[in-house]
Amino acid sequence: MGNKTALYATHQAMGGKLVDFGGWDMPLHYGSQIEEHHKVRQHAGMFDVSHMTVVDVTGKDAKAYLQYLLANDVAKLDSVFGKALYSGMLNPEGGVIDDLIVYNLGDWYRVVVNCSTREKDLAWMNKIAANYTVTLTERAELAMIAVQGPQAIAITKSLVGSDKAGIIDQLKIFQGLPAGDWFIGRTGYTGEDGLEIMLPNEQAAGLWNALANAGVAPSGLGARDTLRLEAGMNLYGHEMNESVSPLVANMGWTIAWQPAERDFIGRAALEKQKAEGQLHKLVGLVLRERGVLRAEQIVSVEGSDEKGVITSGTFSPSLGYSIALARVPVAIGSHCQVEMRGKQIIVDVVAPNFVRNGKALI
Repeated sequence: MGNKTALYATHQAMGGKLVDFGGWDMPLHYGSQIEEHHKVRQHAGMFDVSHMTVVDVTGKDAKAYLQYLLANDVAKLDSVFGKALYSGMLNPEGGVIDDLIVYNLGDWYRVVVNCSTREKDLAWMNKIAANYTVTLTERAELAMIAVQGPQAIAITKSLVGSDKAGIIDQLKIFQGLPAGDWFIGRTGYTGEDGLEIMLPNEQAAGLWNALANAGVAPSGLGARDTLRLEAGMNLYGHEMNESVSPLVANMGWTIAWQPAERDFIGRAALEKQKAEGQLHKLVGLVLRERGVLRAEQIVSVEGSDEKGVITSGTFSPSLGYSIALARVPVAIGSHCQVEMRGKQIIVDVVAPNFVRNGKALI
């Protein structure tokens, strides 16, 4: 038996198929993963993401601490209260300990990290914090519900009362604001607009049931994975890990090189990698014929003896054929070969994103 979120009994009552995910008992689906996927793309779906770890960073050195801890620069958040930032948290060798979101809340910050990396993340964050006047507070008393899709915001506003609806109206994309004892972010992991709502554990089931009664589809890990892959979003442990540089994982845009005098963990290693030149990069693959691209399948590139590997692959419900993300030699052209059941299958190479806001990008 794994850890349980505040919605565990609710998932059981709604017929969710529960599986272990990063040590948590989480719903894989509620009957049809593909139907849940389409609901999010076309209307609205919701996900229990309470297994994510929320850490509040307070104290007079909070900003300086995060500027050293993260490859992206939280100083970018200074101009807008509640503004959010996506960043890698790196080791000294430039590998990714985790990817995370951090919100600026004035004189303190809220950080959301992955559940599967919780223990090592907290150990690393506390180790670095020892050199700063900061306090790290894990917020285990908060549940988190992601409501995603073209109707997600409108439906949520109709259910939460005028005060919280007013907060939602203020939100810009990638911003989060307190709303009483809730915290509402206009963020997500699906490639659709929507909200991620942090609220006290004891209030989670009430919101979940109200959303379900209003037509928002309860959705599980299966749909969440196909949605994030269509959107070209990385999954920790697949596209990046402690031995993979953000420069190789299509995360170069999250590294703040300026100001040049800002030191951050992993900076020297990344500068060395840039100077030497990258050998690999992350690309998208498309197979329009029968068959499904899967993680760990080997990729061959014409003119190179070095192989690549698929990091994530699936059948795309939105597109009707298979897609993948793959780490490959930089010399790759517009096509490559993937080894599938002992055969070399030719696939198209595209930019590493496929569907956003319900529209195909390829």
